[in-house]
Amino acid sequence: MLFKRRSTPSWAEKTRAMAWPTRSFGRSAQYFFKRILRVNATPYAIAMGVAIGAFVSFTPLLGLHFVLAFALAYMLRANYFSAIIGTVVGNPITFPFIWAFTFRVGRVMLGDPVHRNAEPQLDAPSAYTFEAIGGFFERTWPVIKPMLVGSVPLGLTAAVACFFITYATVVGYQKARAARAESAAKKQEALMERADTP
Repeated sequence: MLFKRRSTPSWAEKTRAMAWPTRSFGRSAQYFFKRILRVNATPYAIAMGVAIGAFVSFTPLLGLHFVLAFALAYMLRANYFSAIIGTVVGNPITFPFIWAFTFRVGRVMLGDPVHRNAEPQLDAPSAYTFEAIGGFFERTWPVIKPMLVGSVPLGLTAAVACFFITYATVVGYQKARAARAESAAKKQEALMERADTP
């Protein structure tokens, strides 16, 4: 093929493209949407996977989203691939809004005034020793804690919405695909009958 890609993208390249696609985010969203529809699984497994990925995206545990998505997909019998795709809900465009909302909601839930002036210092550790890293986590915990708390209600809300939207869409797509396959089979059967007719 003249314009075929010279090399198959590696797993690392595919993972990076999910977080920061080389094409536009609109085209990437359409691509992932089509991939979800074509997953060979039940509507429940697909929808639950997307819901899990969306929920995990609201947690501040960057670097663990895929691991959490796999673990939850295993426990809830969801589709692993759709769970990974669901984590795309969290991306460089949405993360600033997600983090801001989870932080504020978490503060309210913890009874901490949102308008408090004293903000924790988030400077990176000067040296990567156990003491420096421990001090860094001690300083960032006042931010991570409310984000974790706030991610639960916001993540669940997003997960429920993603589940029902995905479930209805997949059911409709699979029914339409089955109808097309049945129609094609009937046409093929009719052609064979005509060919056998003397």
